[in-house]
Amino acid sequence: MTSTSSQQAADSTVDQRSSRLILAALAVAGSLVAVHQTTVTPLLPDLARHFDTSLTAVSWVFTAPLLTGAVATPLLSRLGDMYGKRPLIQLTLSLLLTGSVVCAFAPSLGVLIAGRALQGVSVALFPLAIGLIREVLPPDRVMNGIGVVSATMGVGGTLGMIITGLVTAVADGFRPVFWVAIILSVTALTLIARWVPSGGARHGGKPDYPGAALLALTLVCLLLAISKGNTWGWTSGRVLTLFGAAVLLGGAWTLTERRVAQPLVKLSLLVGHRSLSANTLSLLLGFSMYASFTLVANLVQTPRSAGYGLGGSILDVGLYSLPMMVTTLSAAGLASRLARRIGQAFTIAVGAVISGCSFLWLALSNTHGYDFLGQGALQGLGLGISQAALGVLAVEHVPLAQSGIASGINSLVRTAGGAISGAAVGAVLGGSAATLHDYVLCFVFIAGTSWLAGLIAVAHRFAYNGNTARPLPSARTP
Repeated sequence: MTSTSSQQAADSTVDQRSSRLILAALAVAGSLVAVHQTTVTPLLPDLARHFDTSLTAVSWVFTAPLLTGAVATPLLSRLGDMYGKRPLIQLTLSLLLTGSVVCAFAPSLGVLIAGRALQGVSVALFPLAIGLIREVLPPDRVMNGIGVVSATMGVGGTLGMIITGLVTAVADGFRPVFWVAIILSVTALTLIARWVPSGGARHGGKPDYPGAALLALTLVCLLLAISKGNTWGWTSGRVLTLFGAAVLLGGAWTLTERRVAQPLVKLSLLVGHRSLSANTLSLLLGFSMYASFTLVANLVQTPRSAGYGLGGSILDVGLYSLPMMVTTLSAAGLASRLARRIGQAFTIAVGAVISGCSFLWLALSNTHGYDFLGQGALQGLGLGISQAALGVLAVEHVPLAQSGIASGINSLVRTAGGAISGAAVGAVLGGSAATLHDYVLCFVFIAGTSWLAGLIAVAHRFAYNGNTARPLPSARTP
């Protein structure tokens, strides 16, 4: 099997022109997946009014796709190793398309959340794309390719809020936003079918469905407890029961993964040598990134009668995001140059520190439009640098055959961090009495998580003392 897989991988490598087209298709698809994660962020206040419910309940429109993404990512990454990356990439985009159709016609909040949950499965595209890049691109283009696809997380996340702002400026309601998502999904599917090869290594095995079920139940209990903590009371029986269930289910999941021959999540790739720090970085940076998107969108739209906020529209949220998109795009190339000089870990530390400073900016000053423009530009710079380098750090130390699942686990942790942040922010701001002090505390907290990530990245660099600027091995590497 090993020799066959290696030969398949070697045969599937491509020339320079084809590699550019492959990378372009994967970057477009990755941007689209990131777009869907944030398109609803500026819509949350309007959705709460439309469905006559609380912001806490509506926050599940944001949290549900992160939850399903966290569960689907390692499962689909494993299936990609078994059956090839391109079919699974096409599956994720097809589910994104299906979920967008469900959301566009959703008659109730529950159906909308279900459609968003379907969309969330598409997050698995990122590790599948990174695994494909290592299999088919020439060795000298692998590192840059992984950095580009990883950077689309930040670019697409910012672009999602801009798209929502522009669409709502010319059309009423939330449904037109999902019609745009339908068009973009079809475009991405077309590009993948046309430019991405069907080759690549197939390593065999079977999926771990019990592990996936236990992981899903663990995350549901944890996120439900966090999101309902303020409403039910943090010491209430229901919340404590949910936290207890999350601990017990998490323990059962760990035991299952240790005993099955082919686990959903290899614990050595989650908490093992060199993987623990990379995954901790992903958790912290995912938490701060998604929390900031929600906080900024809500604060911009808070009416000035509350004593704070800009009283802006959904379009204003998108416009204030423009500097972030510009600096995120430019930062991807900067990250590659930095990594060649100082290594991936130090590059992540630089990006994390810059992002933390941007959050502190809004904690200290948030009353003028230029505060949000400046903060967005600074965050985009830090986000683009850290995400591009993190994509490489997550897989550089693992064999080619494990790159898909290693990237999948890293994506799982980042998505779980985002899901926790969505539930946590919804819990803090979900009440009608949310104050500026609540926002300030949130910004200070996520600034701290970013700086903590920077410290961990520095510790990783000194602990393993490896200059990670060397090209990553691909299928052509003997």
